[in-house]
Amino acid sequence: MSKTPPKKLRSGWTTGACATAAARAAVRALLGGGSAERVTITLPRGETPSFEIAETASGPGWAEAAVVKDAGDDPDVTHLATIRSRVAQAPPGSGIRFHAGAGVGTVTKPGLPIPPGEPAINPVPRRMIAGVLTEAAAAHGVAADFDVTISVDNGEELARQTWNPRLGIVGGISILGTTGIVRPFSCSAWIASIHQGIDVARATGVAHVVGATGATSEATVRGLYDLPEVAYLDMGDFAGGLLKYLRRHPVARLTIAGGIGKLTKLAQGAMDLHSGRSQVDFARLGEMAARAGADARKVAAANTALEALQIAGPALAEAVAAEAAEVVADVLRGAPIAVEIIVIDRTGAIQARRGFAR
Repeated sequence: MSKTPPKKLRSGWTTGACATAAARAAVRALLGGGSAERVTITLPRGETPSFEIAETASGPGWAEAAVVKDAGDDPDVTHLATIRSRVAQAPPGSGIRFHAGAGVGTVTKPGLPIPPGEPAINPVPRRMIAGVLTEAAAAHGVAADFDVTISVDNGEELARQTWNPRLGIVGGISILGTTGIVRPFSCSAWIASIHQGIDVARATGVAHVVGATGATSEATVRGLYDLPEVAYLDMGDFAGGLLKYLRRHPVARLTIAGGIGKLTKLAQGAMDLHSGRSQVDFARLGEMAARAGADARKVAAANTALEALQIAGPALAEAVAAEAAEVVADVLRGAPIAVEIIVIDRTGAIQARRGFAR
């Protein structure tokens, strides 16, 4: 019986690419080129996608266009969001100025690519938008003096599903993208958010950060420490993305917390803890159990790491925490970071704790 070939996942477009396409249509209308049904832009790596313009509007000295974001097959919270770019004539010599419209956030903390007080429109989207506006101005023989306001329908609500509140970006989502393309399930946006979280923590003087695999483990750590919101990095499955960035951008203290299954995989050297991308090696877990004085055979035959914990007890969790700490230290490669590992059960109860003062 032949297997059905796997479906090729479809790429999509970043919010920055959509805002750029909308800005191209808006400036065209502003400078007398009329409304466009589709526009083409050039992305940073040379691709030239075409975008459908969903809406246009204009008034004295301004024009606006909207693009509905298509994130392809990526589970992006901004998939199908409407991105609007309004381009208005600005006083001579103003240059191109960016503003946050409804649903686009404003930066309030240092450490991000954009300084506090500025709209959360990242550098590459700014360059892309400035490029299409400058090109249009040159074609019409006018100076590139424009006010650009980017807005996103329901952006403030969408932002609650992102890292923006923790990063001090208030009022909406960020306009992001370094290539203009969303690669399905590349996880690049999540890892980039982890990196931004570390940058903000360092810039605001936070010396202790937390990488938790999920909400339960994060809640457990919150009960142990009085840390600011920005200290909690939504590590999820991406231990490697967290640790490799901290190796180059260290903080004084790092707590990693998670359930026995995820942290067993970390202890066995996995850097991506997702169930589809790494698995517990139960034979190795049995060997760890034996060193902890437990029944290796029963542990090796367990169906899950949680079942193994129930068989072997807290001694197994202690062994997992110890080996996870060694793996983390190896990845950090001498970076000046004190590490704590916390293993929890499904209720959030601590089963093992390695590092820091007890």
